[in-house]
Amino acid sequence: MSRGPLALVGAVLLAGGSAAAVQNDARITSLTLFAGTAEGLWRTDDWGARWTRVVGNPSGVRVDTIGAVRAVLPRGPEVYVAGDAGLFVSTDFGDTWQVLSATGGIRSLLLSRWPQADPTVFAGTDQGLLRSRDGGRTFEPTALGGASVDRLEWPGPALVVASARGVLVTTDEGRTLSGPGPGLPEGAVRAIVLSSFFGADPVAFAAPESGGVYRSGDGGATWSPAGLAGERVSDLVWLGPFLYAAGSGGLHRSEDAGRSWTRLSLAPAEPRRLVFPLAPAAGLEAFLATSRGVYHTADAGQSWRPAGLDGQDVFVVATYPSPDTAVGTGRPR
Repeated sequence: MSRGPLALVGAVLLAGGSAAAVQNDARITSLTLFAGTAEGLWRTDDWGARWTRVVGNPSGVRVDTIGAVRAVLPRGPEVYVAGDAGLFVSTDFGDTWQVLSATGGIRSLLLSRWPQADPTVFAGTDQGLLRSRDGGRTFEPTALGGASVDRLEWPGPALVVASARGVLVTTDEGRTLSGPGPGLPEGAVRAIVLSSFFGADPVAFAAPESGGVYRSGDGGATWSPAGLAGERVSDLVWLGPFLYAAGSGGLHRSEDAGRSWTRLSLAPAEPRRLVFPLAPAAGLEAFLATSRGVYHTADAGQSWRPAGLDGQDVFVVATYPSPDTAVGTGRPR
């Protein structure tokens, strides 16, 4: 690693973090990562130096038989994990678990911003978009069925869905959907990212299965090409003024909202998901989930080194949000 745990904690605090990042039980959430793989759920408390399989309490609910894990959502002491066997939740940072729902095939998961007041949960599955009114215990279908849903964004009131049918938008929690808008190639969309102020600045980027990146300035109503033609992009991340795209040809960055791109490095393996664990305070450190393990960069993607789970197909890497930022997405009350 490029820096030790103590140095990293100091960097987090200096960069605008807070003592809330260090829990009373000595778990440093700013150093904790979860990884969902084809073999199950893994956790590291030291930024990838050592990974351990998450098993659960032997006398309680075990998660070592959860199957492939494609969605992990840490929120404070709560950690939500979706695997082949269903949706599980931990209220103690991933040590013990309970089953929320036996709904399988979940590929993406999104909770409301204020779960105590609004227990709505959306789940993107192999067979469509599902909605829960009770915190994920039971799910009901929406208007989007029969198509896989890989990504969800909920800036409120709009819910934006990346699916096998393209980018779809609903403003009534899935009862009706619009899209895909003209200009976007037909077929599945692998990744989406929205403006931080989507309600006032409805800019979105999408990465269709056919390749390239597309931009919408009107909330998905219409689209136009935004570069990387022919590149199969697996993930899009907006960090401050920079837009990152993790694709088959490597990691790319745009500093002008997709008008031009710079390739920062070759892909160490087929990329799945990209995460900046110290965002928004810092953007040099990043982790990349790939088809052959997890990789880490300390220089914003200029170079990569292995960070564990070698040879495993890693679908997602997730960490706790900064204590100084809002947790989750959803609609305001």
